[in-house]
Amino acid sequence: MLSDYRRIFAPAGSLLFSAAGFVSRLPQSMIGVGIVTMLSQLGGQYRLAGSVSATQALAAAAIGPQISRMVDRHGQRRVVLPATAVTVAAIGALWLCARYAAPDWTLYVAAAAVGCMPSTGALVRSRWAEIHRESPPLLHTAYSLESVLDEVVYVVGPILAITLSTRGSAGAGPLAAALLLAVGVLLLAAQRRTEPPVRRAPEHVGGSALRLPGLGLLVLVLTSVGATYGSVEVATVAFAGADDHKALSGPLLGVYALGSGLAGAVFGAVRPRGTVTRRLLVSVCAMAVTVTPLLFAPSLAVLAGMLFVAGMSVAPILITAMGLVGHLAPAARLTESITWVVSGLSVGVSLGYATAGWVVDAAGASAGYRVPCAAALLAALTVSLARPRLIRAGAW
Repeated sequence: MLSDYRRIFAPAGSLLFSAAGFVSRLPQSMIGVGIVTMLSQLGGQYRLAGSVSATQALAAAAIGPQISRMVDRHGQRRVVLPATAVTVAAIGALWLCARYAAPDWTLYVAAAAVGCMPSTGALVRSRWAEIHRESPPLLHTAYSLESVLDEVVYVVGPILAITLSTRGSAGAGPLAAALLLAVGVLLLAAQRRTEPPVRRAPEHVGGSALRLPGLGLLVLVLTSVGATYGSVEVATVAFAGADDHKALSGPLLGVYALGSGLAGAVFGAVRPRGTVTRRLLVSVCAMAVTVTPLLFAPSLAVLAGMLFVAGMSVAPILITAMGLVGHLAPAARLTESITWVVSGLSVGVSLGYATAGWVVDAAGASAGYRVPCAAALLAALTVSLARPRLIRAGAW
């Protein structure tokens, strides 16, 4: 069962770039919550902290694909090193502005510049695609591994950022993110042997990768998936708080991530069957079915079991979506295309946070789970309606 996981690391340098990618991805899960924690620790209002963090997230969603587009045109090393330098400098500027009580507008400017952080998850997946392009089963396993690592990153990163900023100095979380980003990107850029070559894009493919047939639809699907994921997190924190056990919300969300990680590991060890669009449809329908029982959770203990089951659909969706990008995008546009999908997911998570928070305030903690139910249903309907077009675009 684990033989494919061993085989994906057979090519020289594969373990090194995957490890470097893991280190460089940690900051992506640390920076948002790190900004909120830093500003609140320095006496800022949560409203200001949240809006500055949201500025960074939206900037990353807009700027990230443009950076990845330049990567496709000029190569990873030439683009990500200066982009990382800008990001690290911006994090430092944000910390200085917060520490010395600079005007609020300076925080927003610095946070927007932090959005230049390169999408290292896309860089790593592009390297896997280059290595295992002729072996779809091994590429499926490699994408599965990266999805499992994403789950680890988004469990460990926020805990690390919050711990550093609350038990050390207020800026320790964001500054640690800057350090990890610099180290991880330098290690990744040093792996020249596995860096994908620059390819000339087909003449008929110009402008944004979103113009590729089917890619925009896939981004919409992942936006709904992200909204499901984000709203589950907010609703779970509210549910635990309503039960006077808010401290248990962390372990509960850990169970949710555990379900996704284990499912992703198993999914990667099993050879894919059927068409990729059918696998995506089945996965999003499974998500819609498994989040529905959360509406009726009678206790935290039962909720934990429900969250574990609901989480099991997340990683298979992401793995399948990344595989689908490979069918829709030419190799010369792959990094940008993956980044657009990741950006859609991130925007969806932010929308899920905001919408679920509004519903919880208006109708109570349990009602918060209506949001992931609606978002998951929307994802399933979008895939159902978009599947014929995705097939016509080459996603068999």
